[in-house]
Amino acid sequence: MDKHLTDMTIPCGHSYCMNCINGFWDGEDEKKIYSCPQCRQTFTARPVLVKNTMLAVLVEELKKTGLQAAPADHCYAGPEDVACDFCTGRKMKAVKSCLVCLVSYCEKHLQPHYDVAPLKKHKLVEPSKKLQENICSRHDEVMKMFCRTDQQSICYLCSVDEHKGHDTVSAAAERTERQRELEVSRQNIQQRIQDREKDVKLLQQEVEAINQSADQTVEHSEKIFTELIHLIQKRSSDVKQQIILQQIQTDRTRESFLVQLNSFLRHFSSQYQ
Repeated sequence: MDKHLTDMTIPCGHSYCMNCINGFWDGEDEKKIYSCPQCRQTFTARPVLVKNTMLAVLVEELKKTGLQAAPADHCYAGPEDVACDFCTGRKMKAVKSCLVCLVSYCEKHLQPHYDVAPLKKHKLVEPSKKLQENICSRHDEVMKMFCRTDQQSICYLCSVDEHKGHDTVSAAAERTERQRELEVSRQNIQQRIQDREKDVKLLQQEVEAINQSADQTVEHSEKIFTELIHLIQKRSSDVKQQIILQQIQTDRTRESFLVQLNSFLRHFSSQYQ
């Protein structure tokens, strides 16, 4: 992509960067039918590209007046970001990395991977600074296989060479299996968490039941002790009354006895005078 990004017009009226549209049509050469990436109108012969003079004039005017939009600062790659390998000068942040090209692309330079048929088959992943880790150091090939025997990524040549006879699968199959195992492990962990939460809930219910029972026992005990105190107080009062009555009765009996004794003594004394 050089000077102008969208300065070539095709018969349907849509405009594209010359390199982009040519790259797209190169992928359609075998079919001998060319189409517009946007509206999908087809052409039996490869259209002649015509410069969009109106758009070109507008771009030139923008350049002269200094109004041409520039990417925001946050779109540029920082020290911790993956930079686009195609950008020159100040590099933009990469939005994807290609495991086939072993290159990271910003949004603008990634577009051919969406438009050009052969590039559409490439494996795009999240931006990574470790693309070279996917290259076999021995055969300089992309490691698209995984050796389960040795638990390592390998390329196809490794599988027929030093890893011959080993349990090997495609990297995609191993990735799928690992994801499945991780999902099973996640579900097991989630189930254990739910079981523990259930146990904690039951324990809390038991504690609440014990506390409630203890409160009821204390309340019942206090009631019994209160009734017992009232009973003791009543019995004490009754005993006091009985003692007082008995004392009164004793006094009366004693007085009656003294009266009788005095009467007897007087009578006895009168007889012996």
